[in-house]
Amino acid sequence: MGASGKSAIVIARDVIRIEADALNALASGLDERFEAAVDLLAKAKGRVIVSGMGKSGHVGRKIAATLASTGTPAQFVHPAEASHGDLGMVTRDDVALVLSNSGETPELSDMIAHTKRNGIPLIGIASKPDSTLMRAADIGLPLPKAPEACPMGLAPTTSTTATLALGDAIAVALIDRRDFQPQNFRMLHPGGSLGSRLLTVGQRMHKDDDLPLVIGETPMLDAMLVISGKSFGIAGVVDDKGALIGVISDGDLRRNVAHLSERTALDIMSDGPKTIGPSALLGEALDTMNHHSITALFVLDDTQGASAAPIGLIHIHDCLRAGLS
Repeated sequence: MGASGKSAIVIARDVIRIEADALNALASGLDERFEAAVDLLAKAKGRVIVSGMGKSGHVGRKIAATLASTGTPAQFVHPAEASHGDLGMVTRDDVALVLSNSGETPELSDMIAHTKRNGIPLIGIASKPDSTLMRAADIGLPLPKAPEACPMGLAPTTSTTATLALGDAIAVALIDRRDFQPQNFRMLHPGGSLGSRLLTVGQRMHKDDDLPLVIGETPMLDAMLVISGKSFGIAGVVDDKGALIGVISDGDLRRNVAHLSERTALDIMSDGPKTIGPSALLGEALDTMNHHSITALFVLDDTQGASAAPIGLIHIHDCLRAGLS
C-alpha cells in the first residue's frame, strides 16, 4: 500500500478506466474536421511534418514512425531544433501536424510562424480549442476534456494516450484512403519477424524436381521411396492429368502399416488435402499448418482452382528458417 491507501492493482485499474473514458469521448467527438484532416494529409505532395515538445514530442515521434511505415511519408522535427535551422526541413509541399496538450507551448511559436509565412497547411491537436495553436491551425482536432490519470493532475497521461490514439486513427484512415496492401507493408518492413511473416509462399516454396509427387497407381513401396528421398515426410498424389487429389503423410503410413506392400498410393492417401496459393503470405501458411496440425502444404496456382497441378510445396521448417514461430 502507498500513501493513498490503495493497492497498486486498484490504482492501475483507475488509471486505465480514466484513460478509456477519454478515448470513448475522443471517438464520440470526431466530426468533419477529422475527415478534412485526412483529406489534406492524403493529398500532400511532400511529407507530414510532425512536431511537439516534451511528452507530446515523444508521442509525435511514434505517430511519424507509424505514418511512414504505413505508406505516408512523415518526419518528426523537434520544435527547439527547428528554431535553430531545422525549419529548412519543412517545405511548401509538406503538411504540418503539431501536437500540444495546452496549445500554448512556447517552443512551437517558430514552427507555427514558419507555416503561416510559407503557406504550409497546419493541423493542430490540442485540448483547448481557443489556444494559440488551434487558432493558427487550418484544421484543429480537439482532444476531449478529461482529467489526467495522474492523481495530481500534472503528469501527461490521459492527454498523451488520447493524442497517440488520434495519431493511430489518422494513420489507419490513411491506410484505407491509399489502399495500402500487405505487399506494400512488406516492402517497408523487410527485417525481423514481421518482415518474415510478410514474405510470400512463392518466395520460399520448393518446386520442380524437389516436389514429392506420385500418381495414384504407384505401389506404396515406391511411394515410400519418394517420401524418404524428398525428406518432407509427405507425398502428393496426382491423377493422370497432374491434378492433386490427395496426400500421403507419416500418419497415413502408420495407420496403414499392415499390408503396405500390397497397396497403392490411391489406397493409402488422405483426400481433400490442405493447399495454399503462391501469393499467400508465409505467416498465413504457418498459421494454416499450426491450425490443422500438419507440417507441409502443397502450393497450387491461384488462378487454376482446386483441381490444379501442384507448383510447389512449403514446409513448416521453411517458415521456421525464415524466422517465424
